[in-house]
Amino acid sequence: MQLFLNKAHYPVTVLGPGRRIGIWFQGCSIHCPDCISRDTWAFERGQRMPVAALLAWCRQVGQPGFDGITLSGGEPFDQPKALLALLRGLQQWRQAAQLDFDLLCYSGYPLAHLQQKHAPLLRLLDALIPEPYVDAQPMNWLWRGSDNQPLVPLSPRGEARYAAFLAAPADQFGQRLQVSVQGQRVWYIGLPQRGDMARLEAECRERGLQFAATSWQPDPRT
Repeated sequence: MQLFLNKAHYPVTVLGPGRRIGIWFQGCSIHCPDCISRDTWAFERGQRMPVAALLAWCRQVGQPGFDGITLSGGEPFDQPKALLALLRGLQQWRQAAQLDFDLLCYSGYPLAHLQQKHAPLLRLLDALIPEPYVDAQPMNWLWRGSDNQPLVPLSPRGEARYAAFLAAPADQFGQRLQVSVQGQRVWYIGLPQRGDMARLEAECRERGLQFAATSWQPDPRT
């Protein structure tokens, strides 16, 4: 089984509690207006990776100990078979190694749609942040891009780990963004405030740094 992958990163500290493995699926059919991750929309832009290879990478980077895994995209539920294989593999690893990491997943689909179409997948998650991103909505809540997006615990582990964060303010931990530099590419991980990316682009331009392409601008190939 293979999946279309945009990127994977460790550690992630701005998309869920603690130090986490982050996995971004490539490909999204929802296309929320004003999405800042337009680079994840087109399936053909991602790398095809065997789920087994991704699981092996997770086991390797997670050796020192970590708190959870966050799945985002793109849209994970647009690859339901690959998502199922990945979640089963992660659960088997967690049980066999007697670990206690949680599984949090973002989705742009409404919660009711996921409950109707993908109930078996939800049963393998500990927490879910569903609903499409709405740029007109404020972003008052921790780990959420707009206020219409709830944080939904889905398991006893999820209830225990996320109960304290259901109504936590967005700035509870201060930091909203992480920066990762890989060669000439700069990755921003997290949920910026409205206008942050445009301001960043303008400030970089003033200092002589010009972005060849940005994830938050429309891609003519999509």
